[in-house]
Amino acid sequence: MAQWNPWHGCRKISAGCQNCYVYRIDEKFDRDASAITKTAAYNLPVKKTRNGNYKLTPGETIYTCFSSDFFLEEADNWRIDAWRMIKYRSDLHFLIITKRIDRFEVNLPSDWGDGYANVTIGSTCENQDRANFRLPIFLKLPIRHKIIICEPLLGKINLVKWLTPSIENVIAGGESGNEARICNYDWVYHIRTQCSEKKIPFHFKQTGARFVKDGRLYNIKRQDQHLQAAKAGIDFLL
Repeated sequence: MAQWNPWHGCRKISAGCQNCYVYRIDEKFDRDASAITKTAAYNLPVKKTRNGNYKLTPGETIYTCFSSDFFLEEADNWRIDAWRMIKYRSDLHFLIITKRIDRFEVNLPSDWGDGYANVTIGSTCENQDRANFRLPIFLKLPIRHKIIICEPLLGKINLVKWLTPSIENVIAGGESGNEARICNYDWVYHIRTQCSEKKIPFHFKQTGARFVKDGRLYNIKRQDQHLQAAKAGIDFLL
């Protein structure tokens, strides 16, 4: 998995941010995760090795800005150059997941049109409140590739009215970390049912650290959370 974190640090804005993994990691190194700074990897997409090849190999999917949020206010000016690099590297596919979909159009490139073909945008919604706020905005935006991320899943969510053909995938998962909140299998399966009825692909990514199924609480180690989700066998593929 290739990553590109052009800037680092974020500010918490909703319930899903409570136990943010960026804050957990930065705390270990006595860093302030709320301080937003440009990183040394800022221009990674256009960097080359000594032999002249790009450091990011053509054809890769690039997990973009996973140590921050691509649409942070503090990054508005930086994002102008970031979009230029994304357009230039049309041989890469950039995956951007955000809790700030309402800021998507700030400093959007003038040639964006209905979206760059090499960009997938994922809007998160950890609970019904955030789904109600973010997804109506998300569906109206000119984005070529759209996915919905229900992670960390904090409660039962009704997504039916937003599961339109423009949504390419829905992903759900629990919360990791020592302070993780419960994720209930029933909530995950409820989303899976909605996706199957609407013929939208669904992926159960991870159980989280505290997972409830059939009324029983399971404490699951970090290295097993993806595996246990896969064992549930509830992904829906077209």
